[in-house]
Amino acid sequence: MSDTAVAATPQSPSGGSSTPAPAGTPVAPAPRSNQILRDILGGSVVISILAVVLALVAGGILIALTDEDVQTASGYFFSRPGDTLQAIWIAVSGAYSALFQGSVYNFGAVDFAKGIKPLTDTLTFATPLIAAGLGVGLAFRAGMFNIGGQGQMLIAAAAAGWVGYSFPLPYGIHLVLAVLAGIAGGALWGGIVGLLKARTGAHEVIVTIMLNYVAVYLVSYMLRTPGLLQAPGSNNPKTPAMLPTAVYPDLLGSSYNLHAGLLVSVAATVFVWWLLSRSSLGFKFRAVGVNPNAARVAGIDVKRSYVTVMLISGGLVGLAAVAQVLGTVTSGFSSGIDAGIGFDAITVALLGRSRPWGIFVAGILFGAFKAGGFSMQAGEGIPVDIVLVVQSLIVLFIAAPPLVRAVFRLPTPGVTGKKKPVRLAKAVAAK
Repeated sequence: MSDTAVAATPQSPSGGSSTPAPAGTPVAPAPRSNQILRDILGGSVVISILAVVLALVAGGILIALTDEDVQTASGYFFSRPGDTLQAIWIAVSGAYSALFQGSVYNFGAVDFAKGIKPLTDTLTFATPLIAAGLGVGLAFRAGMFNIGGQGQMLIAAAAAGWVGYSFPLPYGIHLVLAVLAGIAGGALWGGIVGLLKARTGAHEVIVTIMLNYVAVYLVSYMLRTPGLLQAPGSNNPKTPAMLPTAVYPDLLGSSYNLHAGLLVSVAATVFVWWLLSRSSLGFKFRAVGVNPNAARVAGIDVKRSYVTVMLISGGLVGLAAVAQVLGTVTSGFSSGIDAGIGFDAITVALLGRSRPWGIFVAGILFGAFKAGGFSMQAGEGIPVDIVLVVQSLIVLFIAAPPLVRAVFRLPTPGVTGKKKPVRLAKAVAAK
């Protein structure tokens, strides 16, 4: 029998173990479908979904541990373990049911119009998170860690708010000018970071943190100074009410908080997707993010890219402030207008893997957490801090993909074996 016949024989005639192939016999490569399945199961999308699942499981454990009925039933667990398990189920299912009904649909509402109000609240909370997350995610793709969303939002809010209440204009023109003023304010504050990074090599993390403090105290001063942002005749650090011509129109009527800022966030998502996927400028951003030295050798002006991406990033974060000032807070705003959105945007960008549509979905998810968290607290007595814990755990699991893969026994994507050198263009396309 030839070597070829031996190598092709799977088993001996007696049905025993397969005959080993002679040395040097080429091994057939694994099917392409196996590699595709490995890439899908170990890919970033599946990791992000499973990170949320793990965070919800951990949140359920915390809910059970803090529930009084569970604590009481656990005192006699060994005599009646069923009571403890039932109490755990009631506590966890009740909390997450309240979270769902407070963020998606209220089954206890009298009609459909009242039932979908939680969903509109989720989209309202998600509107600034999406815009700010896009700004942070865009900077991530260019290798810049923009954690100055708080400062950029405050400056953008001051600019948009001043235009919104200072002088009357026709409806369409006034709203557009106020939105553009907010974008310009955020872009200015973000552009300072990019300029310092390009000219002096200053690290953007340090600069953005310091500029956050500058913006907080600057806007606080302006809100307490008559003639700047403080409402005339008021001692409170608050601006006058926005003029009706500078307010986002309602999308579903006055009975809902949802406004046209959501459409602006959708348009911003499409813009960032086009910028990164279809434009030469976006290719330069991604090339700089992969390897700035290689990008410089390829003829890309890295310093200009730093300034440009931070200008656009700050402008997108400014849109989040515009949604706050001209949308849900039309009676004037104070220094608390940021409401933590500038830092939540980092989490949204991480969960969305810095991809525009991933950020869009992550923004809606975190908007649901914000809307449903209050329902959990009011209906089930669950501390709203549990939601913050879940959000923090999502970040933890997102930052540790090997941990998620180990828990669910997922394969590592990619081809095993020796690593081949990857050209810059190929790496940028993958990123």
